[in-house]
Amino acid sequence: MKLTGNRIEGFIKAPDAAIHLVLIYGPDTGLIKERLDRLTRGICPDLGDPFRIADLTVASLKDDPARLTDEAAAISMIGGRRVVRLHDAGDGIASVVQSFLEHPQGDALVLLEAGELGPRSTLRKLVEGASNAAALPCYADEGGGLEAVIIESLRANGLSAEPDAIAWLAEHLGGDRLLTRSELEKLALYMGTGRPDAETRVHLADAVACIGDTAALSLDDLVMACAGGSHAMAQRSLDRLFREGIPPVVVLRSLQRHFLRLHLAAGAMASGKSPEQALATLKPPPHFRVADQMRGQIVRWPLERISTALDLLLTAELDCKTTGMPAEEICSRTVMQLAHAAGRKTPNRR
Repeated sequence: MKLTGNRIEGFIKAPDAAIHLVLIYGPDTGLIKERLDRLTRGICPDLGDPFRIADLTVASLKDDPARLTDEAAAISMIGGRRVVRLHDAGDGIASVVQSFLEHPQGDALVLLEAGELGPRSTLRKLVEGASNAAALPCYADEGGGLEAVIIESLRANGLSAEPDAIAWLAEHLGGDRLLTRSELEKLALYMGTGRPDAETRVHLADAVACIGDTAALSLDDLVMACAGGSHAMAQRSLDRLFREGIPPVVVLRSLQRHFLRLHLAAGAMASGKSPEQALATLKPPPHFRVADQMRGQIVRWPLERISTALDLLLTAELDCKTTGMPAEEICSRTVMQLAHAAGRKTPNRR
């Protein structure tokens, strides 16, 4: 069974009793860990309980394929339902999982933690097609989902935020769920949560001051270099992001967001506004650090060229997910194509 959208949250809160195994996979490692821990806590609140939680490795199953079933059938010495967690799962253990699903033993919940699995993945197709198993994809938060995470995390710390602050946070977070929550915790500390005189309303200036030194700036550096036609800087920034483990799809989506903003500003210019007035229409407005660069970019990128860039980015993201080609190479090629396009002369406007 494949779960998507709101069904995932509902399942995590109240897992179907008929489900014996859950596959948690995707490019967002922070979200994978968060969901793995939440499902575990739903059965065993103490994540360090050695009697009710068994952690297995793929190597241990290669030496003893029956161990997965044995652990699932084991009874806790102190009572209570058990959780069996298999880390770094992949297609290599598909046959072991199939054997378990065909003849499940015990009442333990088996949780498989995997990385990004394409649509052709044997393990993913097996779990999605089983009636007693569930597959939970974990992709980077974006759009309304990311804003919901931001609002929920701030509320948990007794905070609310201005719309501009939420929009700015959504633009600069989202590549990894754990990083997002970590940065929002830092913002809560910055706001003085817990002090009697603490400010409880986050303003745009607070968000910029606190989150401005995160890894998101690496993405900003890449985006600005790419849209500005700086090949060398774009490649250096991209190499750094890949070394830090940022997934290629996150890079492509950051570029998509930037070019969508350029599209809005370019549309405003086409209606007669000056570059400065066009930038002022964006919500949130560009950070002062990059405002001058964006002013040059909306002159450099006419509407037609921006539309072509967005088509290229959407195609690249689809290729990363479906072709089986190395995602980093697809992303790198796309970045260089955009940087080259940015360097082309723009026809004179009348």
